[in-house]
Amino acid sequence: MPRHIRKGDQVIVTAGDSKGSIGEVTEVNTKSDQVIVKGVNLRTKHLRRTQLNPQGGTVTVEAPIHISNVSPVVDGKPSRVRFETGKDGVKTRVAVKGGKSLGQVSGPRG
Repeated sequence: MPRHIRKGDQVIVTAGDSKGSIGEVTEVNTKSDQVIVKGVNLRTKHLRRTQLNPQGGTVTVEAPIHISNVSPVVDGKPSRVRFETGKDGVKTRVAVKGGKSLGQVSGPRG
C-alpha cells in the first residue's frame, strides 16, 4: 500500500501531545507505520554510567509518531493525499486541498 508521507516531507502533527507542531520527516518505518519528525515529539532518555561515559547523563531524542497522526502541510494547513496516475503512467501524490503535486511515487510501468 502506498504511503501518503515520504522522507523529506513537511508535515503537521494532527493528534497527540505534539499536536499542531510542524517539522520535516527524517525517517519512515514501514514495518511499524511510524515516522520520525525533526524537532517534534522530543523525549528525554537517561543514560547509565559506563566506562565510555563515566558521568552518565541525559539525552533528548525524537520519538516516533504513528503515520496516521501526521498530515502533509500545504500552504500552512494539513491536507489529505490523493494518488493520481498520469497519461504517461507516472503515479503522483496530489494534495486534496488545492490540488498541489507533492511528488512522484513511481515511474511508468512496462
